[in-house]
Amino acid sequence: MSIFRIDEIRKMSEKERNEELESLLTDLMRERGIIATGGAPENPGRVREIRRTIARIKTVEGELEREKGK
Repeated sequence: MSIFRIDEIRKMSEKERNEELESLLTDLMRERGIIATGGAPENPGRVREIRRTIARIKTVEGELEREKGK
């Protein structure tokens, strides 16, 4: 799992984006679980980066849906 830039996301196929989105959501849930149980995450900024990457993927998906609707 890695953090992607918007241009990298746009180059991905739909299948690749969906797989990455599922992976990121799983990682986010794991990180939040660590925090909720009182543990200290290895990298506190990781949660923010994961959330931003999820938002980037959803933004690209929304853009593509709007293009299909035209």
